[in-house]
Amino acid sequence: MQLSVVLVAATLALSSCNCFKKMAKYRDEINLTVTPEILALNNGVVAADINVTFPEAYFNKKAVVKVTPVIVFEGGEVAGAPKILQGSKVDDNYTVIDKKNGGVYTQHVEFPYDPRMDECALQLRAEIKCPRGKCKEFTLVNLNTGAVPTKEQAAVLAGNDAAAKQAIEREFGLVVAYGLNTLQKDLKYGDLMDQMANNYKRVTTVVDKTDLLYAINSSVVTKKNQKNANLGDFKENVDKNLQNDRATQNIAVKGYASPDGPEKFNDKLSKARSESSHKVVAKLLKESGLDIDAAAYGEDWDGFKELVEKSNIKDKNLILQVLSLYNSPAQRESEIKNLSSVFAELKKEILPELRRSQIVNSTDLQGKTDIEILDAINKGQELTVEEYLFAAQSLAKTPEQQVAILTAASKKFNDARVWNNLGVAQTQAGEKAAALKSFEKAAKLDSSKEINKNLLLSNLANCNTAEAKKYAAAADADTKAALAAAEGNYQAAANGLTGYNKAIADVMNNNLAAAKQAIAKDNSADADYLRAVIAAKENDLKTAEAQLKSAISKKPELAQKAAKDANLKALKK
Repeated sequence: MQLSVVLVAATLALSSCNCFKKMAKYRDEINLTVTPEILALNNGVVAADINVTFPEAYFNKKAVVKVTPVIVFEGGEVAGAPKILQGSKVDDNYTVIDKKNGGVYTQHVEFPYDPRMDECALQLRAEIKCPRGKCKEFTLVNLNTGAVPTKEQAAVLAGNDAAAKQAIEREFGLVVAYGLNTLQKDLKYGDLMDQMANNYKRVTTVVDKTDLLYAINSSVVTKKNQKNANLGDFKENVDKNLQNDRATQNIAVKGYASPDGPEKFNDKLSKARSESSHKVVAKLLKESGLDIDAAAYGEDWDGFKELVEKSNIKDKNLILQVLSLYNSPAQRESEIKNLSSVFAELKKEILPELRRSQIVNSTDLQGKTDIEILDAINKGQELTVEEYLFAAQSLAKTPEQQVAILTAASKKFNDARVWNNLGVAQTQAGEKAAALKSFEKAAKLDSSKEINKNLLLSNLANCNTAEAKKYAAAADADTKAALAAAEGNYQAAANGLTGYNKAIADVMNNNLAAAKQAIAKDNSADADYLRAVIAAKENDLKTAEAQLKSAISKKPELAQKAAKDANLKALKK
């Protein structure tokens, strides 16, 4: 834009600063541009590039001008580094603006983001100095009128009333950019985060088993063997489960024979053992009302292999190799018997354990219903950590409900999954600072890839890009794209993101058609709001109004956001 009122625009008011008297002659030819015209939040920083072109025969050879960029907002302001310009005859080391040829000065300014800056303006404030007259020291000049402070104003500026002083300085400043584009802040990092799985099972199967052993080639159950099988403990467990209306018990008797005799003989023997064992168990549990299944499994090669693997037999690897080489039970038995050096150990340590009937109680425990879990949460009753995790992931309807459930869980269980999933929920609920703390607690308990990835994204959400990069090794394609967006590389971001996040990147790239396509099937309030921003940029104010109305109807708090949004400035006129 053309700087219509600039340094000493009203030169007559500056008669006491003689070196500025002639500088107003070509003031209409001074050009000032600010890029971007609407300031933008990028990587936790509000930045702009200022470019001023002075015409020929303008800048007094003895003049010194100090220009300070200041971002102002309700409740505060932040000043950037000043830029000092000097005429060609000033004996100093500032940027020289030649009187004969004119000149250009550029300045890149950055301000750390403050949420109050969502509604802000960028001002330039100037101070002037020249060797003659009363402006021998830097004197504030009103860039809107060209006037220097009155005696009263000068007294305020020299005093201790900070608020009054700031009011005059703002009045003297020239607004060169207005509003802040905060679309980068709307990136949904929570949508890219990974939750950690729960191990909740609607039905949990618990197995209790004992072995009733037999003498070689026998199916007779002795009292001694019954005692050794601890059948009393087995019955006690059955009785306990009978008191649990969530327990469904399945009792089975499995007869086996050791693989050291003829296969057909062993098949008959295992059947006889299952039958004799069935009689013992049926008598033991006669008052339970439970059905008892009985089956014969012949030679127990699987049990043989398991016991050999767990044994300390010197040549057990050789035995296991034989088992892997031969499928025929007869050939296996023959080859193993040929290993005379170890067969004696097998006869003593392994084979007696396989002459058995295995008595098994497989109990299915029905977990709480969804209603019971939610009711327990509402009443503050005890739940397992798996039930809390399941409730948050599968039963909660909103991120806020997830936060409430997982916060309750975190008070009872110091579990990495709880803290991680709480961080995801907090991010999605807008509690970004709290989310980062939750992820940090999870990281102290676990170093999983999910937590490291989420730490990266959470730091991005909190504008800690440098810290986020420490976790870049855990970044997948989506996370790398989010990192690119946080750094302002919206082209790379758009190529790697999808849905709403891609639309944000596309808008920042001014690729509005692609942005509309990315959220074409998204009917959320946030998507409607973004469509309003896109329509406003396209100067389609009717559509912008309709989309904003739809967004606010779904999410009323967006009305407050819209009131400050520079992207919707056209709707406020």
